[in-house]
Amino acid sequence: MTGLIASLGMYDHPAQQSANDTLWAAIAHRLREQGVEDVPHHLDRTRDVRAIWHDSRLLLGQACGYPLAVDTTLALRVVALPVYDVPGCDGATHTSLLVVRADDERQSLDAFRGTRAAINDGQSNTGMNLFRATLAPIAGSSSHGTGFFREMVETGSHRASIVAVGTGDADVAAIDCVTYAAIERFEPDLTAQVRIIERSPVSPTLPFVTAASTSAETVIALDLALRRVMADPELADARARLFLAGLATADETVLAPIRALRTGAALAGYPDLH
Repeated sequence: MTGLIASLGMYDHPAQQSANDTLWAAIAHRLREQGVEDVPHHLDRTRDVRAIWHDSRLLLGQACGYPLAVDTTLALRVVALPVYDVPGCDGATHTSLLVVRADDERQSLDAFRGTRAAINDGQSNTGMNLFRATLAPIAGSSSHGTGFFREMVETGSHRASIVAVGTGDADVAAIDCVTYAAIERFEPDLTAQVRIIERSPVSPTLPFVTAASTSAETVIALDLALRRVMADPELADARARLFLAGLATADETVLAPIRALRTGAALAGYPDLH
């Protein structure tokens, strides 16, 4: 593969892919209008998003905030923060929804001590970091054994975590609220099998990013292109399918809340989700 690349793979449910394609076509058009060269015509869906984050040819992507905050090998620059219109989002922040089986009668998180937890990825902000931050006030101060959970199951995706809880392969999981909204809309039979027992603390939404080597002029063009597509009435249907409501400016402090949640859990005696 040669040339620059683009990816919108973090919220790319099969039912949303055409909307992401429409959004990218509009962004790409506006970038070319501003003189940006080598703008890719299509989104890269051939590789895992983690590989794309490490690609120095990345023109525009979307990254999970936790690895962006803690992985020193990621050479990325934050362009802006998306704003989503779903329950659990407020401005450019979002939450995780802690879900259990719909027929599970337990009403508190503490009642799930000694059960099985599902996480999508050990480096996920919504699947791990916010999960850990939610549990830290009750798990860190506990004298009950060495860990809060009896078993941790890594599923590979938020959707798979919902399935694991719904089918009884796990008892509780933390799901990104934007992903949950997409599955609730497009696969309601899956979310019908679970219920929300708790919401996590808030953290910044998943940033739009570019490679650290991207020129300052191109970063400005990216920001302007994103703002234009967020305001274009002809793209309202595509944005609605992606739950996009706007864009927020990001600065060098944008990832601080994510690091603070990690630090707070450690100070509470719960440095690792377990």
